Amino acid sequence: MSRPTRAPGRLARYGFGTAEGDGGARAADLLGPDGLRLWRPEEQEPADETAAELLAALSRAADPDLALRQLHRIVETERRTSAGSAGGSPSGGSAASSLLAELHTDPGLRRRLIAVLGASAALGDHLVANPEHCLTLRTAPDGLAPIAEGRLEPTGGGNPVAVLRTAYRLALLRIAAADLTGGRGLEQTMAALSALADATLAAAYEIAVTELAEGTERPRLAVVAMGKCGGGELNYVSDVDVIFVAAEDADLPAATLVATRLIHICGFVAWPVDAALRPEGNRGPLVRTLASHLAYYRRWARTWEFQALLKARPAAGDVPVAQEWIDQLAPLVWRAAERPEAVEDVRAMRRRIIDHIPPKELEREIKRGPGGLRDIEFAVQLLQLVHGRVDETLRVPGTIPALRALVAGGYVGRADGEALLRGYRFLRSVEHRLQLQGLRRTHTVPSEPGALRWLAAALGFTATPGHSAVESFRAEWVTHATEVRRLHAKLLYRPLLESVARVPADGLRLTPEAASHRLEILGFADPAGALRHLQALTGGVSRTAAIQRTLLPVLLSEFADAPEPDRGLLNYRKVSDKLGSTPWYLRLLRDGGPVARRLARVLALSRYVADLLARDPEALRLLAEENELAPRPPDVLREGFLAAAARHTDPVEATRAVRALRRRELVRVACADVLSRAGALAPTPSRPDGTNRPATGSLDITEVGTALADVTDATLAAALRAARASQPAPAGLRFAVIGVGRLGGYESNYLSDADVLFVYDPPAGTSESDASAAAHAIAEELRRLLGVPAADPPLGVDADLRPEGRQGPLVRSLAAYAQYYARWSRVWEAQALLRARFVCGDADLGAEFETMIDPVRYPAEGLTREQVVEIRRIKARVETERLPRGADPATHTKLGRGGLADVEWAVQLVQLRHAGRVPELRGTRTLDALAAAERAGLIDPADAAEMAAGWSLAAQVRNALMLVRGRAGDQLPRHGVELAGVVRLLGRDDPGEFLDEYLRTGRRSRAAAQRVLEG
Repeated sequence: MSRPTRAPGRLARYGFGTAEGDGGARAADLLGPDGLRLWRPEEQEPADETAAELLAALSRAADPDLALRQLHRIVETERRTSAGSAGGSPSGGSAASSLLAELHTDPGLRRRLIAVLGASAALGDHLVANPEHCLTLRTAPDGLAPIAEGRLEPTGGGNPVAVLRTAYRLALLRIAAADLTGGRGLEQTMAALSALADATLAAAYEIAVTELAEGTERPRLAVVAMGKCGGGELNYVSDVDVIFVAAEDADLPAATLVATRLIHICGFVAWPVDAALRPEGNRGPLVRTLASHLAYYRRWARTWEFQALLKARPAAGDVPVAQEWIDQLAPLVWRAAERPEAVEDVRAMRRRIIDHIPPKELEREIKRGPGGLRDIEFAVQLLQLVHGRVDETLRVPGTIPALRALVAGGYVGRADGEALLRGYRFLRSVEHRLQLQGLRRTHTVPSEPGALRWLAAALGFTATPGHSAVESFRAEWVTHATEVRRLHAKLLYRPLLESVARVPADGLRLTPEAASHRLEILGFADPAGALRHLQALTGGVSRTAAIQRTLLPVLLSEFADAPEPDRGLLNYRKVSDKLGSTPWYLRLLRDGGPVARRLARVLALSRYVADLLARDPEALRLLAEENELAPRPPDVLREGFLAAAARHTDPVEATRAVRALRRRELVRVACADVLSRAGALAPTPSRPDGTNRPATGSLDITEVGTALADVTDATLAAALRAARASQPAPAGLRFAVIGVGRLGGYESNYLSDADVLFVYDPPAGTSESDASAAAHAIAEELRRLLGVPAADPPLGVDADLRPEGRQGPLVRSLAAYAQYYARWSRVWEAQALLRARFVCGDADLGAEFETMIDPVRYPAEGLTREQVVEIRRIKARVETERLPRGADPATHTKLGRGGLADVEWAVQLVQLRHAGRVPELRGTRTLDALAAAERAGLIDPADAAEMAAGWSLAAQVRNALMLVRGRAGDQLPRHGVELAGVVRLLGRDDPGEFLDEYLRTGRRSRAAAQRVLEG
């Protein structure tokens, strides 16, 4: 009989023929009169309404062709069986199908059976061999679906192992049907599969016991579930990990027989039983006593073995023995993270797993590959090991419950936790569908187009405009894998983990008694006051308090490394009080790499930084990014500051915005300085050439001085813009700010004023008096704006180095400066001009000023003998008159022996004497000029080295004093917490040794400077 040509095309609309590639021709045969009799080829439509319902159900299967073929095979088997029992034709082609009748009358059975047949070739084959088992999916008389909770329902007699195998397959069939039709979610499916494994282990255990020789006493043997089974998250096809535990030595012979037989039975019935997680693995005895286990774990167990114990739970056999085993090992599990190598062990194990994946499968592995299930499991388990020592809510075996507990306890952010849960559910769903198809252990997404289409359909993906179902599946898979990989790295490699792991468990329990005792041990001067801070930070049951309870034990250890732990904790309390309610603050400390420990270090060591953060706590975000802890380039600073000023018409508001930016930049430089000698906490910003600064190298003192000078330059430039905008001036009036002193030499410190000169040039046709008055108003407004009382640190603008000092006019024209320096200039004024440079304003005017003063500061003929004597005389007077009363000249960083002034006066004398004929000496930086003098043969290399060492150390100590004290100061104390703070900040350990080094360096620098001054 010929087949109508359009029948296959009609059937293709039901989804048939996609896998076969025949447009539905094969389906037409199976559905037609010689097959299931559901399709009328002449009319090209379903045979009747019930047939249409069945066809619709088949079209919704993951693979309609597979479901149809399996259903046809089942019906054919049923017909042959019916015909054979009735004595009819073996073909049974005309016999009615009772299964088809059931499918017509039971929509639930129809939905469940077709879903199974389209998703699992293996279960379909089982049903072909055992058609009667289809009816296990029938709807119950009360209208409910079959129970799919993993129960075994043995039927019939005979070989108990065969009976168990059948009962297992029927239970698995019910679970799969519920899973595929939405009757059970992922977690319920995993729990049902785990319960089925428990029941199968228990049944196999009983069979093995009954097979013992007559008279053998029943052994006390526990079967402990491990791995996915232990976590209640078993998949369809997996080894079931177990450990066998005997109560006593007398139980061992029989227990070993039972364990061995149990493994054989389960391998035949369901899946392999893997006991390789036992002590010594496959090389060790299959069964050990409880005492033997304890001895092994106490002495020999490695970190990964304790990690595996997180999922241990009783499964079968002697449950009291299993529970005793778990209870006895629990203290060891929850101390495992305190091993020095524990955190790195877990990380290394994860890396080894990835390394062993064949390269061609790496990107398709959803379990072991990057962004796979193992990434989630390892991150969760490491967090459990570290934080579960004191938080018993984390002591749960399953990944999903553990992840939820980590989120609830504040150890993982809500968004991160939800992303991991979504990723875990997606990847486990993919794993389930892959394994269910052939009941074969696999975790690899197929590469064949047909297999991918089946997988996408099995997961519920459908085609959308512009995207096929496979493309939609791939997009979601890539999204989840990428996010899982990112969060795995974020959580598993979180620096805070090592810090928390190093804190003893007792130190993590912040009960009042434990905290008070720990505070005393850590060296807090006022444990009671510190305890009040802790109670304020951690009190209550809020998420904020929970996160603080995680952070504070680590932070307390950091505070304890500082000379004044109490101050560090107080400063942290102040910052937390201001930011505790903001959503990003504690999340940043918990998740932001080294941020928490960096914050603890700067708060404990630097009152200067603590004061700045108290005014601008959001600046602590800088601690999260390496490149945020690098000084900004001067052009970037200037553009940013000018833009901020330009956004305001009110000069006070404009300057307030500029000063806020300056405060943020001061925080940036100060934090980088404090952290630069902090070992692993030191920032490693990328350099312009793409390389990173070594984490062990200190931030060079010249870099700090330059960075601070650049910030001052930008501040002056923006303030000058605001001042000029607010002060009327003749058109064409040129105005410039010249930096002198430490600003001019790029040697600013944290509390330096801006030493400047103001110069103007009147436009043609404007009277000198009008131009002078306008320029004076601009300069005064600039100083006023930067000195207005505000929360931000002020910037003093000091013009005392101008001609005639405070007695002279604040502002001079270029011509007036030229006239003064030509007629009245003294040698000390020429010396002051050595560090003069253009800062802001009219660049051409600044260049003209520098050109004008060059003959003054770089005299062509050098200095006369009288001028050299004058410089020596002034220096001696400065040492005598300006050194504060009671100051120790040996440790005064500015005016003391071998300190800043000694080196600078010596270098400047060389510049005045020789820069007229040695252009390399013409620079404003002390160390650069010193190096140029050495290269020119003007200073002995040994003297140059001693002077550079003395100047650098004095400058470092001076900056450190300001950072530690939070106020200006030049005197290095010989004892006390301030000395200890300076020593700690500079990366040294012993205050006595450091003080000896400072005195020794100063003496040598002084002697070298004296030789240069007297040469």
